[in-house]
Amino acid sequence: MQGMCSELMPQEQRPAVAPLELPAEPEQSPASSAVLDALQLESLLLNLDAALRVHARSHFFSWTQGLLQSLIRHEVLICVLRSGAPPSFRVDSFSTIVPDAAVFSELLLGDAPAAMGLVKAWKERRFNPVIGDVGEGSTLLNDKLERAFARVGITQTVAHGCFGVDGEAASLFIFASRSSVQDAAAKERQAYVARLVVPFVHAAWVRSQIQDTTARDHLPPTEVGVLTPREQEILRWIYLGKSNGEVGTILKISPLTVKNHVQKILRKLNVVNRTQAVGKALDTRILNP
Repeated sequence: MQGMCSELMPQEQRPAVAPLELPAEPEQSPASSAVLDALQLESLLLNLDAALRVHARSHFFSWTQGLLQSLIRHEVLICVLRSGAPPSFRVDSFSTIVPDAAVFSELLLGDAPAAMGLVKAWKERRFNPVIGDVGEGSTLLNDKLERAFARVGITQTVAHGCFGVDGEAASLFIFASRSSVQDAAAKERQAYVARLVVPFVHAAWVRSQIQDTTARDHLPPTEVGVLTPREQEILRWIYLGKSNGEVGTILKISPLTVKNHVQKILRKLNVVNRTQAVGKALDTRILNP
């Protein structure tokens, strides 16, 4: 009978069946299997718990410059948030080795093509972490940022972020360290840790931005309307990553005039640099993304 199950057929009448050959699994190095030791696993759990407790910029600073160092060692952290079309970038930086870490974010914010280049490089690597040495022909960082890193002894960066449902980068985080990892296995483990941790870094940073904005929602109206239309126009171009020279060319005024306007903007917003001015303007709704 054609439909008879093989279990009901006599042993000698059963057709020979060739053994099933499964494809061999690719060989993995110890690092590529990404096995964390007990201490690293404990550190990972502690960091994930700490990330959930971040609700303000001060919390974010304390976590990234404290406990997170046990997983991803860095002296400078630059956070880049991408939004809008055409894309614009919100940049912030954190460090304990310089008096004002905003110098790093300003150098990146002032060079929109460099920020776009970083995002493009990460995307071309299929959103995998990008590990690069500083000062050896790297094309990931602009010259000014590389020189600023070199002055404080930065030798290597790890860049990784998060992407949205549209397949575009939503954020990028640059961990800049004075210590370099050259061993291939160690680099692979470092990349694996970045893939584990960065989604929590992204969520914590965005949450801190929302919280800070909410806290400032009740600022006096006088603070929101202090800028003249020209100053607001210049601040909008700064937000879009333009330098003083580029703003001057666009508005047909001299770079010195732009610089004077920028100084007035900083004084009126009670901030010390362009990055803080953009952040405060976004928080107080002077600028709308």
